[in-house]
Amino acid sequence: MSRNDALRAARLRKGWRTIEAAATAITEHGQQLLDDRQFTVSARSWRRWEGDRPGWPAEETAIVVHDALGRWPEDLGFTTPPGWIRPEHHEEEQVRRQSFASVTAAALVAGPVAPQHVDPALIEYFQQQLEGHYRADMFLGPHDLIGTVSAQYQLIDKLVRSAKGETRRSLLRVGAAYAALVGWLYQDAGDMDGAAFWRGVTQEIAMRSRDRHLIGYSLVNQAQVRTDLGDGHAVIDLCEAALDDADQLVPKVRIMAMQQQAHGASLTGERHMVDQLIDQAGRLLPRVDDDLPWGNACRRTPGYLEVQRATCYGRLGLGAEAGALWSQVLAIVPTTARRDRGGVHGSAGDGRRCSARAGPGGGDRPDRGDDRSRDPLSQDAAGVGHPGAGDAAVAGCPGRPGPR
Repeated sequence: MSRNDALRAARLRKGWRTIEAAATAITEHGQQLLDDRQFTVSARSWRRWEGDRPGWPAEETAIVVHDALGRWPEDLGFTTPPGWIRPEHHEEEQVRRQSFASVTAAALVAGPVAPQHVDPALIEYFQQQLEGHYRADMFLGPHDLIGTVSAQYQLIDKLVRSAKGETRRSLLRVGAAYAALVGWLYQDAGDMDGAAFWRGVTQEIAMRSRDRHLIGYSLVNQAQVRTDLGDGHAVIDLCEAALDDADQLVPKVRIMAMQQQAHGASLTGERHMVDQLIDQAGRLLPRVDDDLPWGNACRRTPGYLEVQRATCYGRLGLGAEAGALWSQVLAIVPTTARRDRGGVHGSAGDGRRCSARAGPGGGDRPDRGDDRSRDPLSQDAAGVGHPGAGDAAVAGCPGRPGPR
């Protein structure tokens, strides 16, 4: 006669040498756990559970069994009924829903909203605030800024719904820059779900603005997420799409797309393409002269393109070449880059470790929930991803597209 050996073994591990002892113990445990003096498990029921047809206990009994034995009934030989989901899975799903709502709330405000007058002077206000957020990120980090920047995006979204004409178009443009910054902050914090969502918001707002430069910029933003996910082909696709009408784009956007495409090429193992793209971007640098408030790292960050090249080399497994470039970058990083300078120190000394971890052509993937002061190898290449304009922004090492 077959029997349920899993439950029997669990009973014996608890020291319940007989079925009668097990029934008494589980009854006492359940009455205390549920605060219900009527809860009982008979010896007859336990004997059936240890037989060849254990069936399935009632839900509250399953909870008591789990609490007493440390395992759910399906792990104790019971016959799992259709549709059974562990209570802890319900709790995990609720946590996931709450987390998603927290990430998306600022961008998913339901309308209609009460109409209001929108003064055009607010455009300059939001642009100045944006510059301040870029600078604050150099000293603080993502967790301290996500809430503030998200709330300001929510206000911009509300004003867009009332604004008219050029004021509305200008608000859409600045709103796209705020969404891009929120996306970067989530990416910097290692939350790729949040990053992907906000990069999508950036692209939506850019499309609504009809601004071709912002649309190209939003595609580069999407490519940054794919870089972080190690999807080199997607990075190349997105950057090529951004460059489809390259002659109509300001040089800054073309540079951003080219250097990001170089990261994609490093993920697919194409050293020649990396150098070609970085060199092409370098020839455009002297032509950057726009007054757009986002994406200004290429003209403000010392050694911007060499940081990108070094990052790509590290990902390609070219440790010596990457190390030499990081040393050059370190020599010109100003001391004001407090949060990022340490990463360059780590990267310059650890090029070989970066390469070993990445492997030739492999995607050097950062740990999720990374702390940039904890592990310079999980840091970002300066100036790739951040939509801002930090003067002294140089972050660490191969891995993700980085700030400013």
